[in-house]
Amino acid sequence: MHKNRLEAFSDGVLAIIITIMVLELKRPNGNELTALIGLLPVFLSYVLSFIYVGIYWNNHHHLFHATQRVSAGILWANLHLLFWLSLFPFATAWLGEEHVAPIPTAFYGCVLVMAAVAWYILQCAIVANEGRESVLASALGRDWKGKLSPVIYLVAIPVSFLNPWVANGMYAFVAALWLVPDRRIERALRRRPD
Repeated sequence: MHKNRLEAFSDGVLAIIITIMVLELKRPNGNELTALIGLLPVFLSYVLSFIYVGIYWNNHHHLFHATQRVSAGILWANLHLLFWLSLFPFATAWLGEEHVAPIPTAFYGCVLVMAAVAWYILQCAIVANEGRESVLASALGRDWKGKLSPVIYLVAIPVSFLNPWVANGMYAFVAALWLVPDRRIERALRRRPD
């Protein structure tokens, strides 16, 4: 099967996710600059989630640029990823509105770890379909960021109950790791003989 419909559907779902998240931002009560202070946790949770969704969108683009064809397994793995990403608006709103309380912070971490697991499953499905000699398989290599990220999320979840701000700092740290451009797939595609 061709990958165009999967990419278009995924792009649409991710655009809707970002739209829902921004619609959760409410205007401040009042016209003073101080009225924004109460909205700071909501805004910061939105920024963090926007960055995460952007990272997933960017990496999804690269992932499928290196993929030739899709199978039914890849379609289901992609839907599995989109399911967890679709929980970002809910987790983001809860995290921001409760001013970084322990349970919403831990829930946010659970969504992050499940999205990371779904990403890993999607990568495995593509490599299984394309083969161990595929562009994606060679580009992934050791994938230290992909292995480190869920570990940090799993540590941050119990930390959420001790200090939610530290846990959110850990989530932000992982996002910062992924903001550094990952050129593995681009390099592998340049090496691929056409």
